[in-house]
Amino acid sequence: MKDREVAKDVLQDGFVTLFEKISTYKSEGSFEGWARKIFVNTALMQLRRNDALKFSDNIEDSQVMQMTQSNTLEKIGADEIFKLVSSMPDGFRTVFNLYVIEGYSHEEIAKMLSITEGGSRSQLSRARVWLQGKIKTNDKYD
Repeated sequence: MKDREVAKDVLQDGFVTLFEKISTYKSEGSFEGWARKIFVNTALMQLRRNDALKFSDNIEDSQVMQMTQSNTLEKIGADEIFKLVSSMPDGFRTVFNLYVIEGYSHEEIAKMLSITEGGSRSQLSRARVWLQGKIKTNDKYD
């Protein structure tokens, strides 16, 4: 979520859902995995309600940009990277987080978001290009 207050609401909704459905947990697999699925689905439902998953954002150049300085990433702290990822367009950020942070496959992402696997791959590629462009153009890191 881009907005911290919305993220808090989604977290609360996730806990409410978790407590309401705790009796359906069958001890098959890890509790952590079961709970994680609830929280991811709660966040995705919030994004769907706001049409954030329409993936309507375009980028001018879809080719992967080469980093001009190999040590650029070494100059960026975790907070700066988190801020850049948080400022991504919703569609890019959603697929990027599900794939890179959460570790879902493109097949799983496609099912969760009701898109094709190719659409998931495309959004991830565009998210990476967008992120690389932001890092490259931010003179603070040059």
